[in-house]
Amino acid sequence: MLSLDGKRALVTGASKGIGFAAAKLLRQMGAEVTIAARMEEDLRAAAEEIGAAWVVADVATVDGVRAAVEAAGEVDILVSNAGGPPPGLPSEVTGEAWQAGFETTFLSTARLVDAVLPGMRAHGWGRIIAITSLTVGRPSLTLPVSNAMRAAVTNHLRTLALEVGADGVTCNTVAPGYTATDRLKRLHADPEAADSIRRKIPARRFGEPEEVAAAVAFLASEEAAYITGQELLVDGGFSI
Repeated sequence: MLSLDGKRALVTGASKGIGFAAAKLLRQMGAEVTIAARMEEDLRAAAEEIGAAWVVADVATVDGVRAAVEAAGEVDILVSNAGGPPPGLPSEVTGEAWQAGFETTFLSTARLVDAVLPGMRAHGWGRIIAITSLTVGRPSLTLPVSNAMRAAVTNHLRTLALEVGADGVTCNTVAPGYTATDRLKRLHADPEAADSIRRKIPARRFGEPEEVAAAVAFLASEEAAYITGQELLVDGGFSI
């Protein structure tokens, strides 16, 4: 197994789903992990299960970002993960929904990066990884806010990679496809509709959070030091 001994990781949105799976694997690889989320009960249980530190923080806010970063200390590995904006048609998105999506999905990542980047550059080592979605390159009609904001995150990290690559800091995104999380179950609750989607995926199944976590762990490792500015799709071939 790849080793992250001596590294400190901060994973947001980590009380369940992909964020939790990523935090768990990073912890198994030897990293000291701090997990952040909004719901204390779920967060506490997740932290106890994997042996991580935890902090209740809404990283869609300035105060939440500050609390998360202060709790984590010097961060070597940032995994920025946020719940997806609610579905709807593009013509139905309100100004308030655009603003909420901007703060939750884009600004959370941008502010977290701003907070941890100086330390990474000073130490000559860092990993910035954001969880996005396959819809960055293949937009979903009913997820317009997610499509736009996750694309913004992707291009922000690609641009940042141009600046900090020589400092030993890599910036990448992991773009999951249809993954068996609570959000997927809500969006595709109808069994027939879910089966229809599975038939369109070359792997003929939904992914597991642990499979996305494996991509995150690789990008966080020393072995991925020459990979930056990239989007790693974990979608069972759906985007082909």
